[in-house]
Order: sequence, then C-alpha cells, then structure tokens
Amino acid sequence: MKRLMIVTDAWHPQINGVVRVLEQLRRELPPFGIEVEMLSPDGFRSVPLPTYSEIRLVISRPSAIARRIEGFAPDFIHIATEGPLGTMARQWCLKNRKGFTTSFHTRFPEYLAARLPVPVSVSYAWLRRFHNAGLATMVSTERLAGELRERGFDKLRIWTRAVDTDRFTPGEPAELGLAGPIFLYVGRVAVEKGISNFLSLDLPGTKVVVGDGPQRAELQRRFPDVKFLGVKTGDELVRIYRAADVFVFPSRTDTLGLVMMEAMACGTPVAAYPVTGPLDVVADSGAGVLDEDLRAAALAALEIPRDKCLERSRDFSWQSSASSFVEGLFEANGELRMAA
Repeated sequence: MKRLMIVTDAWHPQINGVVRVLEQLRRELPPFGIEVEMLSPDGFRSVPLPTYSEIRLVISRPSAIARRIEGFAPDFIHIATEGPLGTMARQWCLKNRKGFTTSFHTRFPEYLAARLPVPVSVSYAWLRRFHNAGLATMVSTERLAGELRERGFDKLRIWTRAVDTDRFTPGEPAELGLAGPIFLYVGRVAVEKGISNFLSLDLPGTKVVVGDGPQRAELQRRFPDVKFLGVKTGDELVRIYRAADVFVFPSRTDTLGLVMMEAMACGTPVAAYPVTGPLDVVADSGAGVLDEDLRAAALAALEIPRDKCLERSRDFSWQSSASSFVEGLFEANGELRMAA
C-alpha cells in the first residue's frame, strides 16, 4: 500500500462541495492500493474566519504540522486547500524537498474581492506561486484549466468530479407543503454565490433555499416570500432535491458546482448561467437550460423530463473520478500507476 496524506483546511463540520469531494475520495482510494490520512483542522485550535464564521482557521506551529506529516511518513502529499494548514504543509514540503500535488477547488480571489477591496490580480498572483511550486495542480475541467493557464498556472492535470449515485437517486420526495412549481437552491448563502439574482426573479410557485451562510439574514429580510430551510444533509437533502421542479444555480464564480450533479442524480433539471461550471456539468446534455436570462432558463427547465437528468448523472462516476485522481497523482510523482 502506498501512503497518501491529504491536507485540507476544509473539513467537518463544514458542509460544502470540497468537504464532500474529499470525503468520498478517501473512501474510493483503498482499492487502488492507497492508504489515506487526512491532515485537517481536527485536533487543532482554530478561530472563525472574519465575516465567514462557518470556516475555521487553524492556529498551530509549523513544528506540529511537521510531526503529523513525519509521523505518517507519506509516499505522496496532496494539498487540497490554500489555508493555514495547506500553507504550512507546503512550507514543510519545500524545506524537506518533498514533492507535492495540489488541487484548485475555489475561486478565492473572486470571493475575497466581493467582500474587500483586494484586486483579483493580486490574489491570483499569490495562488499562482502557491500552486506552481508543486508537481501538479489538479482541476475539475479543461475549461477551468484553460482559464488558469491564462493566469500563469502550469502543470495542470484534470481530476474529473463525480456524484454519489447510490445516495442521490429518484424516489420519495419531501412533503414541503409549498405551492408549486418549486425552484430550489442548495449551497452556501453568501454574496459570491449570486443568490439574490435567483431570488429576485419573477417566477411562479415557490423559491426554496437550503443552506446557511453570512448572507442568510439579509436575504430573509429582503425576500420574505422565499422559504429558507437551513442546512439539510443525508436523506433529508435527497428528498428535497426530489421535491424540486427546477434546481437554480445562480453562481458565476464556482469552479464546478457539485450540487448540480446531485440535483440531476435525483431527477431535477438545472437552470444556470452559461459559465464555467454549468457549461461543464450540464453541457449539451439536455438536462438543464443555460441562459444569461436566468428567469428564461428556469421556466424552460420546467419542460425537461426527469429521465433526461438521470441519464446525464450517469456520466459522473466516482470510479472514474478516483481513477483520474490516482493517475494524476502517480504520474506527477514519476511513478507507475497501481492497478485498481
């Protein structure tokens, strides 16, 4: 067995796409002959990120991180996030001449610029230095890779994403007791997600928001007719996806959008802008409608057969996702891939 340490600042109890992807990846890798150890905020003191208390920032000495890494003695190190843990692990790798891979999950420059007067170019310059020091940076799509190459990122490899189609399936919907059609959003309730663009639309039926975040109180005041359900997980979340007539994804900044895959796996069509993320997840599958007029997209998506969404969701296999990660990991480290 090869040993892989995955370093991530995003971990439970956070609920987001990065955590779900890494959690599932950890489950998928043992059949490939890989033992996984997570270096996460578990066991470290942390403080809430200003303006975003759901995210905790680890406070630790580099020596404590070094002990964790050296105690596990990994063959491979993969740094999934650029936070304090990722930064200290990167420093250890550079100091000890240990190669490492990274992955690009989140457009932090755009998220930061939505809150503070920090130029996107400055943030990307820092991220470029962070990632280019590694052996490879794994990204979810060719389209995202092209955008990052234009910003000077190199050694990019594709790590395809997937959805758990054993959990997210058609079936019994939630009894929400709301007037239909139901237009649903699931995810962080934050300014960079563009949720107000969705909630401002003149649509029939009911708009529903699942999730929490720093913008929730403001949006609840501005849109009293919208049903805010808070954070939902597990079977309860699956039943809510099934109860929706259309899943609306109003973000222009996500690198992919795992929630769109989850919705389609439950048979729910997607309405979104034609930007990176939706262009890759929905593409020309007919399982959703992409339009700069989000209202038009949402109304048109009502006509999509749910079977069409299920057909598209089958393209997102975790077996192939894990395989692409392993291939990139071994090739970047100059080793032959081990057969699953």
